[in-house]
Amino acid sequence: MKQFFLSFMLIIFPCFTIMAQTSDIEIKVTTALEGEPLTGATIYFSDLDRGGVTNYNGIAVFSDIPNGEYQVSISYIGFKTLNATIGIPNNGNLSFELTADESELDEVVIQSSRSTRTIQKIPTRIELIGGEELMEKAFMNPTNISMVLRESTGIQMQQTSLSSANTNIRIQGLDGRYTQLLRDGFPLYGGFSSGLSILQIPPLDLQQFEIIKGSSSTVYGGGAIAGLVNLVSKTPDEEPDLDIMFTQTQALGSTANVFYSKRNEKFGFTLYGSGNYQKEYDPENDDFSNLPRTTSVSFNPKLFYYPSEKTTVWVGVNGTYDKRIGGDMSAIENGESGIHQYSEENLSRRWSSQAVFTKQLNESSSLDIKNSVSFFDRKLSVPDFTFEGNQINTFSEINYQKFTDRADWILGANIYSSNFDEIDTAPLQRDQEDLTYGFFGKNIYDLSRNWVLETGLRVDYNTDFGFFPLPRVSLLYKTEKGFSSRIGGGLGYKIPDIFTEEAERVNFENVLPIDKSSLNAERSYGVNLDFNYQTRLFDNIGFSINQLFYATSIKDALLLNNTNNDFYEYENAPDIIFSKGAETNIKFTYKDFRWFLNYAFIDAKLHYLPGNPQKPLTAKHNAGSVLMYETDKWRIGYETFYTGRQFLSNGTKTTDYVLMGLLVVRNFKFLSAFVNFENFTDRRQSRFSPLVLPPHDNPEFPEIYAPTEGFIFSIGCIIKPFGNESH
Repeated sequence: MKQFFLSFMLIIFPCFTIMAQTSDIEIKVTTALEGEPLTGATIYFSDLDRGGVTNYNGIAVFSDIPNGEYQVSISYIGFKTLNATIGIPNNGNLSFELTADESELDEVVIQSSRSTRTIQKIPTRIELIGGEELMEKAFMNPTNISMVLRESTGIQMQQTSLSSANTNIRIQGLDGRYTQLLRDGFPLYGGFSSGLSILQIPPLDLQQFEIIKGSSSTVYGGGAIAGLVNLVSKTPDEEPDLDIMFTQTQALGSTANVFYSKRNEKFGFTLYGSGNYQKEYDPENDDFSNLPRTTSVSFNPKLFYYPSEKTTVWVGVNGTYDKRIGGDMSAIENGESGIHQYSEENLSRRWSSQAVFTKQLNESSSLDIKNSVSFFDRKLSVPDFTFEGNQINTFSEINYQKFTDRADWILGANIYSSNFDEIDTAPLQRDQEDLTYGFFGKNIYDLSRNWVLETGLRVDYNTDFGFFPLPRVSLLYKTEKGFSSRIGGGLGYKIPDIFTEEAERVNFENVLPIDKSSLNAERSYGVNLDFNYQTRLFDNIGFSINQLFYATSIKDALLLNNTNNDFYEYENAPDIIFSKGAETNIKFTYKDFRWFLNYAFIDAKLHYLPGNPQKPLTAKHNAGSVLMYETDKWRIGYETFYTGRQFLSNGTKTTDYVLMGLLVVRNFKFLSAFVNFENFTDRRQSRFSPLVLPPHDNPEFPEIYAPTEGFIFSIGCIIKPFGNESH
């Protein structure tokens, strides 16, 4: 019996050994044209009924796959599904390339276009900053979105105050008031919040940025003369998503961010909270802060309801509390005494609500209804002067969309109101109320497989400034060999208000109210022309280039002039502001390396001044280089940015400068740790010219044309309890 049992085991044991042989494999999925890794591609083993999704490097790892031959299906939205046979074990990691499919949707649907078309099929030029790049910028600056915008070609982040760090976004050399800042299509920012808006939007709960350069008033109404930036929030998926992020800087800045989302069949929600504390920071030891003491708290909960497959309802609330005080270091720490008198304090609170109803009426049409209410309260205090008030904005819209095989139609109407109320004890009552009705229509039509035409018309009626007809037209030409070109243009306008960069620089002191009877609305026209080409070089190097040319003209620009009695009064410019230029973006990819090169030429002329000088604080030449190395475990980025010489308002020419940064990220299964060396060569304006002029108790602050805080070292981590693979 023993001999029989032994013989049986000797026979059966090798069978178990053979059956137990398994392998771990790694599959990488890239695009056929550029060799770009595809994040979120689905890989499915039909024989095993087992699948996986690629990470941000386009890689999916499968463990304990029994040795053998298998049929595998690899799919991704916008690309042709690839079916292949693979043998396991293999001599190395597997790699597959997917080819774009014109008949399918592409990866990202652009929301700011108001269409369900994807970026490759929209005639309007739209720049997209996706989730992975947003996460990278969150590592660099988790407190606000300024880093994301500053490193985009042709965009300048203009700091208007040393003491508060107020910052405006400039697109193609035009002032911040000409850029419309949206969140999920709602105009929640601007006006009284002005340069504080950029500083009060953390990036962790954002899914993507959409940037349209050039006049975009036809799409979203007044204010988008230079362009618009639409911040698209994350939405819940059936798989839970939790990010917990902590960051600390050597400048004594501490930040914590938390984002969580989840949905089931009928309900979903996203929760976001952010807290930041920055101690006053003086790298020059000149007794004046380059970073103000800041306490900021933000939260943003949203609730989603899905009563049916064709209906979505969501409501959200945004809340922000922000207190910042800068100026004399001794005055900040110990209060005013002796010569230590100057401080600037900003206390602001923001509340906004959003509600959206979306109904798919049938296979080819849908209806959207949305509403938002925004409340912003701000108190700005400097010695012997306080500017205080609140602003309430409302926005309501209804739009109908219909899609056919060759055309998209969008029709809609909206109402936008803005009401600024200055505190009743103020010597100058600068209250302002505006009400605007808008009606718009847009059509995108496929003339052929290669040509797409977009036409649109908006008519706005402002109760004080009358009608504004705003036509727009764009044309797209694309081929299947990696070339495309867009040309487009349109009209824009901006209703005058007191919240300009010039008024920010003087803290709104002695700025007279807007006289609607004597001022005209600012009007503009703009045109863009761009060319795109992407291909493979030497079979293993991805290459793409985008070349943009643009021109924008602004008539009746709003100017703030000093009167004879030391008051500031708004007037319309007697001649135009004309900005023209070019932007070049080049990208190389090779295996795990990516190299981005960009250059911007900005020629912004003030034709209302003798000699048509270049607009102050606008560098004609800007360039950048970003080299990235990315694997599933490491992300290393080295950045170099050049800013050319600029003119100050008094005609003085500044020096040019170069900024460098280094980011290192190490990914683990449930955590990513990072260190960031921002501006590690410590370029700051105080190295070229003073930031503060005497006397100490009543200082003057020159215009800011370069970074003020210098080198910032930060270290932190982002915890992902559900794993990095979920991203």
